[in-house]
Amino acid sequence: MSVTRIGEFRAADGKGDALADFLASIKAIILGSEGAISCELFRDQADPARFFVIEHWQTAEAHQASVKNIPPDLFKAAMALFGDAPKGSYFDSIG
Repeated sequence: MSVTRIGEFRAADGKGDALADFLASIKAIILGSEGAISCELFRDQADPARFFVIEHWQTAEAHQASVKNIPPDLFKAAMALFGDAPKGSYFDSIG
């Protein structure tokens, strides 16, 4: 059974486009990680500083291991783009 990871991100003031670019840039890294099934990126129409990333994984552990695939310098640079700490949870399909 697969697991869905839903991550929520908020851009710092004036950094929405840069955060969108960052998230788009790591999509290929996510999809290239072992256990990745799919990844979709979303930007809130009413609040363009708010983003969701919906990822499907074979296991939650595969998602957790995938974080090491993001180059540390890229991840460090992204920290300046966040207005709030990123949030995320794992979900099981119920139907």
